[in-house]
Amino acid sequence: MIFGRPIPRFTARRLTLLLLGLSILAITLITTLISAVPSSPSLSAYDTKISVPRIGDLSVPRIGDSLSKSALNPFRQPAHPPPSQQNDKYAGSWWWADWKWLSVPFSSSVTLNEDRALLPHLKPRQPIYCYYDATVKKTRDEKDAESELLLTWRRAWWAQGFQPVILSAAEAMINPAYDSLQRLEIEAEVKVDLMRWLAWETMGGGILAHYTLLPTLAREDPMLSYLRRGEYPQLTRWKDMDDALFVGHKDAVSKAIQSMTEPSALKVLKSGLVGAPDGVFQLDESPMPLAAYTQGVIDRKYNKVADKFKQDRAHGLRSLNSLINTHLHVAWQNRFPDGIDVLKPHPEHTTTMVNAALKLARELALCADGPMPASCPPNLPDCTPCVARAPMRVGTPARFHNSSHIFSIGIVPHPWTLALVSNLRESLDVSWIRRESPRDPWITDVTRNLLGTGVSGPRRVMTLKEIIASEHAVAHSLWLIAENDMPTDMSWYFGFAIPEKALDDGKAQSPVPADRLPKKDDKMPDRSNGPVATEEDLALEPPLLEKARNVVAQTKSSSETRLRASLEAWNMGDTEVWKFVRAFQSRRLMVRLAWEKEEAKYSSGSGTEKGRSAWNRWQDRKGDGKQA
Repeated sequence: MIFGRPIPRFTARRLTLLLLGLSILAITLITTLISAVPSSPSLSAYDTKISVPRIGDLSVPRIGDSLSKSALNPFRQPAHPPPSQQNDKYAGSWWWADWKWLSVPFSSSVTLNEDRALLPHLKPRQPIYCYYDATVKKTRDEKDAESELLLTWRRAWWAQGFQPVILSAAEAMINPAYDSLQRLEIEAEVKVDLMRWLAWETMGGGILAHYTLLPTLAREDPMLSYLRRGEYPQLTRWKDMDDALFVGHKDAVSKAIQSMTEPSALKVLKSGLVGAPDGVFQLDESPMPLAAYTQGVIDRKYNKVADKFKQDRAHGLRSLNSLINTHLHVAWQNRFPDGIDVLKPHPEHTTTMVNAALKLARELALCADGPMPASCPPNLPDCTPCVARAPMRVGTPARFHNSSHIFSIGIVPHPWTLALVSNLRESLDVSWIRRESPRDPWITDVTRNLLGTGVSGPRRVMTLKEIIASEHAVAHSLWLIAENDMPTDMSWYFGFAIPEKALDDGKAQSPVPADRLPKKDDKMPDRSNGPVATEEDLALEPPLLEKARNVVAQTKSSSETRLRASLEAWNMGDTEVWKFVRAFQSRRLMVRLAWEKEEAKYSSGSGTEKGRSAWNRWQDRKGDGKQA
């Protein structure tokens, strides 16, 4: 009795409603506070450990501000989601490119859609041009060999962030100066050189290279950074490079063509633009860091390839292509002396999940077969050839190591996939999710070395996003989702054809200088590979992984998709990273395939994966296949 009135009894129904109201209030407060966690600091250096900021350095958001912006605020007015962008969907992924991608941990706070990932803007690729005339009469075998070499050139430059474009006589013919050039009485070789420049001028200048000029350098090399910027105030060529590389804007190219086609200049102009008027080019006398496989370099350094050219040009081109691919691979291996890490958190039952990544890592560690496996690229004479050192180390640590000397491959599972395979369960239920399922186990384990313990899930999400998609990420790591097969275009990602089998151990090799042989006291860093699963457990993993893939791929509402949504809500960090990686890789593949399809229209398909066009090959077969 209070003030003479009886106190109403709390029935079970009233108590349930009270507890439900308190639960909703608690969830609202937790969600708003999590969404206000500040972003992670920048990964400014590859070898620098990411430090966790001190508590005093963090500004605490006001709860009132957080509540006003929260999606759970019942009084907040609904907002329109960002509009669709061009080409923002592919292979089941949907994304929105925005500069805020590193400002918020969860994409839905910007996209207002749980299925739409927030990605960084695509950086524009600087075009690099080479000239190849597919109409010149040559044998079919020779043209096929040239097409294979052009493909190697395109792959290598694409992997370094450029857009390689093959120009032909078609671009030169639409240049206004083409008719004037045809009336000039000049040597055939000089005419080809000037046709090359007319095609380059038509495209607006930029970078003009031979398809035997390759970037066997780290992506962050100053030379590649300079070329990617696309700012060339002077028409420049490099000392000892002949006409292998030019950079300049369109006006400078136009003036150079005009100067070289003057009657007085044409009298002394020779192949390779030898004898060009003084002042046409600015000569850069600094050493050229790119690998130029000119005929002179081949004759001096690679005698086996030179001998092939003497026998038959098609054989020589294929031998050169094999040599270049080996050198690109060796240069990549030399950039990661501490080996390759295939991240494997929860190693007891995730062997099948990372098998494809482990296979890729072992292939990357192989010594590629080639005409001269013990040789180095012409610009890297002091490299360590694959055959001259211990095999490249491949490890399966549970945690990410922040080192520029390690290449990391991360296979990111959906929370449903990880829950099934790591616990060897065929299905999940609400009771297990609430009582036994840990929160964000994958990102917690992967970032433990980097961030330690006691760090919030949003902070781990922000750090991983930067590791996956920052400027240096493409060159130092590869991130894929566990539910998809290994992409078939990995040679475009790395810039060289990946060997599927090792070099024959019984093959005699050229001698390697002693200073490039591995020393006995050279030790690899210890990175634990974790426990090995038993044969019985390994047999259980493939069907569980397949079950998980089927559930993750479902789009229609069902009991499993509702449970999946509950698990995603419980593992917001793991889910966000999975969606981010899926969208990031889908966009990468979509952009490359669209570009490949467009470029296949030109140069008769030379330099493409499919090879030269059927029409061109049919023409080559005429006359018993001897002449095109």
